[in-house]
Order: sequence, then structure tokens, then C-alpha cells
Amino acid sequence: MPDRSLLRNFDYLLMLAVLLLCGIGIGMVYSATISTVDLYDYWERQLFFMLVGLAVLLIVAFFDYRHLELLAQPAYLLLIGSLIAVYLFGAVQGGSQSWISVGGTLVQPTEAGKFLLIIFFAWYLSRFQEQMRRFGYLIAALLLLLFPLVFVYLQPDLGMSVNFAFIGAILVLVSGIRLWHIVLMGIGALATLPLFLGTLQGYMLERLQIFIDPTSNRDASFNVLQALISVGNGGWMGQGWGQGSQNQLHFLRVRHTDFIFSVIAEELGFVGTVLILFLLFFVIWRLVRISDMAQDQFGRLITMGVASIIFFQTLINVGMNLSIMPVTGITLPFISYGGSSLISTMLAIGLAQSVVMRHRKMDFQ
Repeated sequence: MPDRSLLRNFDYLLMLAVLLLCGIGIGMVYSATISTVDLYDYWERQLFFMLVGLAVLLIVAFFDYRHLELLAQPAYLLLIGSLIAVYLFGAVQGGSQSWISVGGTLVQPTEAGKFLLIIFFAWYLSRFQEQMRRFGYLIAALLLLLFPLVFVYLQPDLGMSVNFAFIGAILVLVSGIRLWHIVLMGIGALATLPLFLGTLQGYMLERLQIFIDPTSNRDASFNVLQALISVGNGGWMGQGWGQGSQNQLHFLRVRHTDFIFSVIAEELGFVGTVLILFLLFFVIWRLVRISDMAQDQFGRLITMGVASIIFFQTLINVGMNLSIMPVTGITLPFISYGGSSLISTMLAIGLAQSVVMRHRKMDFQ
């Protein structure tokens, strides 16, 4: 039987917001796919993914997160091993070799890899909390971040590479490094920018070009323009669930994953999108609150890492749907279709729940 004191500390408001977002996601996936023969059952799959994710969330929540410190180093090795496996044996989908077949089902290891990275970095930065004010320990942390970054970039997956870099940067910044270390990191990032730009592959350069000038390639920018039309069509109250013209007439591509925000804007309007964004930022706020409540650095960094993922993905996905950021293939948390993404994100919420459930019980049981 679960300890009742743990249940009292469970963040029910966070859980309610997550379930509402998942429910909205299932509804919007239904609207985006029901008129497409090959995709008509995707909403049922999303429902199944949500139920699996919910079970994973609850199991992880009742698992004492502090025991993960013992698994931090194996988690990092698992991350690197899975990325190497993808590099050697991965399947190509959407132009990136980011997937691997597990029992006939394609799985994207980088989705779970984000949380393996959080666990390892939270352990490293808390284990060497005092030493992090020395420059050598910061360099070691950045090198440890560099290894998975390189493998993800080689897939190539620019969006996930930036996601990994953002997670690492946030955790390093909140771990208490010196100000001059931050300045040096900024200078180093600027210095390596020309080298980074020189390694961009064809599709990456094309997306940047489309972002700067959509008229430069009408075919490649078609979906970006359709997304803007969808958002404009929504007005204040939207055209109604399942009634969006760009969505139902299939002008909008990848509408159940990367561009589901445009479907929401067209069918639920400005009011609907604001309510959904409110729920997403409410989740982020509750995660930051849990981070503040955590009584150890390991739990604080884990929860801050989870908050950074949801914030980053929301910002980038909404930005690319509004054409104020380049298209990167990053999904909208809890809402976009995808088992790897949804289940791993629910697992992350379970980690945050584990932290808040034990923020007043710091003895191992």
C-alpha cells in the first residue's frame, strides 16, 4: 500500500492539467486524421499511448527518485549506446535516421534520451555541486554533453540537437556556476557558431532559407504558408472542431504531429489556443514550483530539466507554426501524435511527482 503521506503531497493540480492536455491532444489528433484513410485510427493509438503513459507516470511517481542517483551513470551509457545503435542500424523516416525498430514498431530513442540526459546531468551537477565553481568541472560537464549532441546531430536531427543543448545549458546555469563561466560559455558558443553553420546539411539550410524568405522556394514553404492560413482562418472562436478547411481538405501536411497547433488555431480559434497555452504554462509553473520545493539538488535539477523540456518544445512548436521560428520537427507536448514523445513526457511528469511527494521525507525508506 502506498504511504498516505506521499499521496497527500501528490500534485493533483499538475496531474489534472496533464490529463486535460492529453484529452485535448486525442481530440485534435482525431480531427486531424479521421478523414485520412491511412491515419483514421491514430486517435485510438494516441489514447493507448496516453493510458500506457499514465501507468508509467504513476509507477515512476511511487518510485523514490533518489535511487536514480545509483542509475545515473548506466543511464548515460544507455543513452550513448542507443544513439550509437541508431547511427549503425537506425531506420530513416522524414529525412532523419532517428528511429530504430523494436518488435516491428519504430521507436525514437532520443525522446527517452532527453530524460536519461536529465538524470545523468542532475547526478553529475549535484554530486560535484561544490566543485562546479571550478572551471575544470564545467568543461567536463560540457564534454559529457557534447558526446550525445554529436550523435543526435549526425542523424541528422537539428531540432533534437538544440533540445539536448538547451536542457544541458539550463541545468548547468541553475547549478550555481560562476558568472565569468557563463560569459566564457557565451563567447565559446559565438566562436563556434561559424563552424556549426558550416556543417549544416541540405535540408537544414533549406529550412533556414524558407524561414528567412518563404518565397524563395514555394514548394518547400507550402506547409509553412498553409499553417499561417490555418491560424488566420481560426479568428476568435475558430471554425469548430473537425470543421477546419485547411485541415479537413488536407492542405495542411503533418497536421497530427508538427503542425497540430495550426489545427487547434483553425478549429478552436484564439480563445482555444490561449486556453491550451495556459494549461501548458501552468504545467511548467507547477514544475518550477516543485523544483523550488525540492530539498536536495538532485531533485531540484531533475524537475528543472523536465520544465525546460516542456518550455522549449512549446516555444519552438508554437513559433514554427506562427512562422516566427524555423521548422525543426519538434512536437507540442502532450498534444502532438506520437507514442515515444507522449510516454516519455508522462514519465518525466512522474519523476517530478516523485520529487514533490518526498520533498518533506528526505530519509531513505
